[in-house]
Amino acid sequence: MPQSGIVKYHVKLSYEVDGLVERADIIGAIFGQTEGLLGPEMNLNELQRVSKVGRIEVDAKSTANTTTGSALIPMSTDIDTCALIAAGIESIDKVGPFDCKFRLDAIDDVRAAKKDDIVRRAKEIKQKWATKTVSEGESMLNDVHRGEAGKLSTYGPSKLTCSSGLIDSTWVILVEGRADVINLLRAGYDNALAIEGAKIDESIKELCNTKDTVVAFLDGDRSGGFILKELKSVVTLDYELQADNDTEVEELTPQRIDEILSPVANEIKIGKPTPSLKNEDDKPIVEIASKIFPDLNETLEAVALDSDQKEIFKVPISEIVSKLSTQSGIKYLLLDGIITQRLLEGAKNAGVECVIGHRVAKLTNSTDMTLKTFSDLGIA
Repeated sequence: MPQSGIVKYHVKLSYEVDGLVERADIIGAIFGQTEGLLGPEMNLNELQRVSKVGRIEVDAKSTANTTTGSALIPMSTDIDTCALIAAGIESIDKVGPFDCKFRLDAIDDVRAAKKDDIVRRAKEIKQKWATKTVSEGESMLNDVHRGEAGKLSTYGPSKLTCSSGLIDSTWVILVEGRADVINLLRAGYDNALAIEGAKIDESIKELCNTKDTVVAFLDGDRSGGFILKELKSVVTLDYELQADNDTEVEELTPQRIDEILSPVANEIKIGKPTPSLKNEDDKPIVEIASKIFPDLNETLEAVALDSDQKEIFKVPISEIVSKLSTQSGIKYLLLDGIITQRLLEGAKNAGVECVIGHRVAKLTNSTDMTLKTFSDLGIA
């Protein structure tokens, strides 16, 4: 079809001829026997000239005494014209001297098929970029949560690199070098101490004796294995962890570090209050959270409930703060994410009484609002 034509429909026909003919004979019959049949404006030659009909494709298969095949006519006319052309071709009863019969098989809307392809591709694009956006959004929340987690410091006479929260923490994470301590800070863990060499400094042994829990978190290579063996010979380790195979701790993403360390932190209840299940006043909250948690967990969404526990809204966690600014009557807010300072302010302004999430960030303002984590409530 000429460049100016835009194919809208594919007219598909099949034929059977009682004799041996060539493709050119079929095309000739289509043009010749429809000429003048529907008026000059409907001649296929004229429609091709004005880019309303494209090149007619014909295939042919011959047997001993018959020829069968199909024809495809691309058209950019309206559907009425397509139907008339198809009916005209169906009226053809001769190809050369032989009897024949044409039958319309279908008129396909090419634009509909293209729309289906566009919708399918749009879904792929949405899935790809929505996933990327969610991932970036979670990283931003993690940054808010961990932004003030701690700073670099030193420990002992050898001035070993450590996190500023090391002394006050009830547990210690032993890593290989300074870069590892920095990476753990990015992930929100401010209780790391760098060994800085295969020889274990005496001050490390002294420190470990003062901690409730000692965790070794070393590189996932042969060197890490050697250091772990040396470390075990002088320090009693409660947990032995390594990065992924052939990967150094300093190369891990904050998310991956958290995946490795959070099970340990959860198990030894670091920085967590006594579970609220021991508090009779929290039983209603536990019941509510228990109902919502299965459908909320790992969705990156938030649910708001009124005093009758009826759902007010459910939105992605990236939209919570803006949504809170337009809502009222919320008593409970449950989210698959971190309770940040910005979220806390938004909830306070909306009159929310209780917020439940996976974690609570380091908050600077006090509030009368009840803040709980699913772990606090014995659910996660």
